[in-house]
Amino acid sequence: MLHRRDAMLRLGQFGLGALTLPQVLQADRARAAGKAPVRRGGRAKSCILIYLWGGPPQQDLWDMKPQSPSAMRSLFQPIATATPGIDVCEHMPKFARHTNKVAIVRSLTHESNNHEPSVYRTLTGRINNTLVVPRNQRNRQDAPNLGAIVSTFIEPGVLPASVTIPRPIGHSGVTYSGTHAGWLGTKYDPMEIAAAAGGSTESATHSMALPADLSNVRLLARQGLVRTLDQVDRRYDQLAISRSIGDYREQAVRMLSSTVAQNAFDLEKEDPRTRDKYGRNEWGESILLARRLVEAGVRLVTISWMYVGPGGGVMNVWDNHAGTSMLIQDYCLKSLDPGYAALMDDLSDRGLLDETLVAMYGEFGRTPLLNSTQGRDHWGMVQSAVLAGGGIQGGRVYGSSDKDAAYPASNPVSPEDMLATIYYSLGVDPDAELRDPLGRPHRVVEGTPVTALF
Repeated sequence: MLHRRDAMLRLGQFGLGALTLPQVLQADRARAAGKAPVRRGGRAKSCILIYLWGGPPQQDLWDMKPQSPSAMRSLFQPIATATPGIDVCEHMPKFARHTNKVAIVRSLTHESNNHEPSVYRTLTGRINNTLVVPRNQRNRQDAPNLGAIVSTFIEPGVLPASVTIPRPIGHSGVTYSGTHAGWLGTKYDPMEIAAAAGGSTESATHSMALPADLSNVRLLARQGLVRTLDQVDRRYDQLAISRSIGDYREQAVRMLSSTVAQNAFDLEKEDPRTRDKYGRNEWGESILLARRLVEAGVRLVTISWMYVGPGGGVMNVWDNHAGTSMLIQDYCLKSLDPGYAALMDDLSDRGLLDETLVAMYGEFGRTPLLNSTQGRDHWGMVQSAVLAGGGIQGGRVYGSSDKDAAYPASNPVSPEDMLATIYYSLGVDPDAELRDPLGRPHRVVEGTPVTALF
């Protein structure tokens, strides 16, 4: 559990350089020239993507097969939910109360069993067989991810269109391909609160370092975001006169020192009881921050779910090869269950669920057969995804897996189809055209929206 100061350090590091985005203003002007497509599709204004990096096991969470042989059957028990006929894992009792709001897609499928190409495909909708496994480093030849697409076609408000929290996927000194705008260019990168953990030498996208005497994390924690941004604003007013830092940068500083930005990122403004509901840990506070950001006008918030240990080591905690013990730790279901339920409560109570799509899945599922340690290994052929809000019909299951949760049995959904569904909900035409630096045309995604979900 994080102390309030720790939460400020982890989720509040935007003050160290991730919040000044002159490129967003440039992109906004480009869109104002009339290049954005006419809206069609769903009614979501924003999307929260809870990306369960590592590969959550469908058989232990949302697609339990209690009649399977013991060599395949989950060690957990199913429980009834708010929707008759839909059972989920016993360790998700709070999620179970909200199945009337969600659609569970049990037939999401692709062919890869490796993290790197699976992350890439599920976030970009493209297949890249050149990725280094393990430890590929993202680069400007990569395809743009969904955050970049949203930043391209949806105008931002005071805050940028796409934000990644608490950090992009990465470890061992690299940041994964599929986590930024790739060949679309830096101005369409999602804003990142912090660089990838685990020794990355790459800065967070859209970062701008504070003046030296404002860059100490203790100062940020002590003074808080509001006072710090006030000082940044005054400092750059002075620099603009003496150094001509430029129109866009000055505007960006003012944009992100606005009351809207300050309030959105300042979790101290939340009722303590609300913070308790979400959970005072990095995962619960990331979900709470995502809600605050979409309220402030951010169109896509991507939560990269991982655990960074005390020594800085990174764990993709849904990668449960060794038994099920990881799944019931604070960094998995003990935080996901209350955090997700609190989000559903809040979005419903505030009248925001109908205009906020909440999507949740990982890069693949898990093997139907338990391994020698009673865990499950990588399995791309089928996984479950959870969708809610944004016009999604709740209380239903779409698609199915076979009797062992090994392969799709009906209505297979590709990663491209899943991304097309998210774009459709947000009003981005999946058939819209992008051009790479060589002028070659590309569809936004080579998939078909699952319109039956709406």
